[in-house]
Formats: sequence, structure tokens, C-alpha cells
Amino acid sequence: MQSQNIKLLSLIIPVYRQEKTIRKQLQNILGELALLATPYELIVVVDGMDDKSFEEAKKVRSSHLLVTGYKTNHGKGYAVRFGMGKSHGDIIGFLDAGGDLSELGLSMMLEHFKWYNADIIVGSKRHPVSKVQYPISRKILSWGYQQLTKLLFGLNVRDTQVGMKLYRRKVLEDVLPRLLVKEFAFDIEILAVAHNLGYTRIFEAPVELDFTGASSITSWSVWKIILSMLKDTFAVYYRLRILHYYDNLNKRKWKFDEELNFRVAVP
Repeated sequence: MQSQNIKLLSLIIPVYRQEKTIRKQLQNILGELALLATPYELIVVVDGMDDKSFEEAKKVRSSHLLVTGYKTNHGKGYAVRFGMGKSHGDIIGFLDAGGDLSELGLSMMLEHFKWYNADIIVGSKRHPVSKVQYPISRKILSWGYQQLTKLLFGLNVRDTQVGMKLYRRKVLEDVLPRLLVKEFAFDIEILAVAHNLGYTRIFEAPVELDFTGASSITSWSVWKIILSMLKDTFAVYYRLRILHYYDNLNKRKWKFDEELNFRVAVP
């Protein structure tokens, strides 16, 4: 299999209320990216100025780093799309802030991308080489959600929700204008739409994840996220399978958004 030559990697970090951890995490990520044989840019998107995350991120100095953002929180999906609109790479990815996911997985993901000549590489907790510390309650819920998404969308992916993914730029240019989800089901919407459009070279790569310090799955805030994800997931299915909203015939429903710097769907 022919290995893919990557000219520039763009990595987006969506940030919300991470003032205590973001500076150290960015330093670690930049250190890991510097070890790669691939040119790179790091784009930090602060999703709402609710704390000092923006100021802390700006304290990190690097010619490869862009720190941007906006005043009002819009959700992870919106933040990732905002960063993608400012990217220049032929491969574009994102990594969640917070430190649960190790940046050490970036090199492995990039190698997987080149080796498989992939359209999309997803970080996966269920990859046999992954190193994961994860509460049993979350394992059960994650497994259940993956069975649901496989049933609804036919995706042969064991884990869609890890906040670490790489995309071919051409895929994003085709898919992003069609998307509507701004929060946590953003991951499944982009995978389902890409797969539906024929971008089927979607592969998994190992990650290092330590979720033992996260809040309990029984907390009300986490359950609200789960219910919101389920609602958005079924909405994606309805638009995809019933309305055929994402099909090429609906291009008239997309407009250019100057803030995001690319075309977006009109609700």
C-alpha cells in the first residue's frame, strides 16, 4: 500500500473552561508535534470567554501556534469547525483539551493515516493497543452507543466518540458545509455524512486515555450530555435516511459563514 505524503498537519484544540490545564497541555502537544517529520500548525479555539483559558493559552509562545476564540460558548462541534475554517493543512485533526487524552497518540494516528491512505482516522478506546483507564459505567454506555450508531449508520467503527481524530482536507471541504450539530454528537454526524458521501476509508488508531479523574457518570450534567447526544444522533439519522438532507441536491441550503470561514447548512 502506498504511503501518503502529508504537506501540513493542522491540529485544532477546542477549549472550554480549562484555565488550570491549558498552558501545560499546549506545551506538551507542541513538544510532541516537534518530534514529527511532518510540518504542523496548532490552532486553539477558546469556546467562550468564561474564564482565563484564552489568556493562559496566549502565554504559550510558538510560531506554529494560533490562539483564537469568541465570547459566547457554542459547543465543541462549533469550536472544532471554527478552527477547521482557519486551518491550512491537507490533513486536519482535533484533540480534546483537558488532559484525559495523551498527545503521545498523535504520531501513531499520523502513521496510520499515511499507511492506510485514509480518509479519516479515529482514535479508539477499543483498539487492541490502546491504553485506557475508564470507569466500567462509561464502558457500558460507550458500548451501547456504538451498537446504536452501527445499527443506524452502518459504520464499521468500534468507537466514534474519542476526542482525537484526523481528516483528509478534501473530506472536510465536502462534509462540513452540510453539518448542523454544534455539540457532542458532532463526531457521529461528520462520520455518518462522510461515509454516506463515499468516504469509506475510515480506520481506528490506538490512544492513551485516563478518565479516572473525571466526574461520575451518574452526575446530572453528564446525563444531560448523554440525552442531548441521543437526541442529536436520532436527528442526524432522520436527516440522513428520511429527509436525505445531506445529499448533493441540497446544496442550495448552504450559505457562507464569515465567522467560520466556510459554507454552513441553513437550519
